[in-house]
Amino acid sequence: MIRTLRACACIAILLSAPLALAAEPVDTAQSIIQNQIEAFLNDDAETAYSFASPQIRQKFPDKSIFFEMVKRGYAPVYRPGNFAFGRSRIAGDTVVQEVLISAPDGKDWTALYFLVRQPDGSYKINGVQMLQQAPGSEI
Repeated sequence: MIRTLRACACIAILLSAPLALAAEPVDTAQSIIQNQIEAFLNDDAETAYSFASPQIRQKFPDKSIFFEMVKRGYAPVYRPGNFAFGRSRIAGDTVVQEVLISAPDGKDWTALYFLVRQPDGSYKINGVQMLQQAPGSEI
């Protein structure tokens, strides 16, 4: 009886493994985005900058320059009223995550975050596209 239960448990774990692996990059991406937004809300430039990909760091080689760019060009991300995760898509080593943002001025935005897997297996934010309206049925 115990062997049967153990065998059933093992089979259930093995069958659910592909689903867990598919969700893992999305969960990781959402965690990174949430942590970066919290860093912006706390005016913590160093932490916010730590989530930027090497390509972004090359464009903005200093955390203060990066932070100022986000303040000026991505105000809804820098100071969101509320935000929620929407749809996501995985394409190779890139996770595209939709973030629905209610900006302090009352306008609603959709931010499409692009996170790229790094050689060490971690993910870094490689860009954000701001849309005043929701993207179409596909992201």
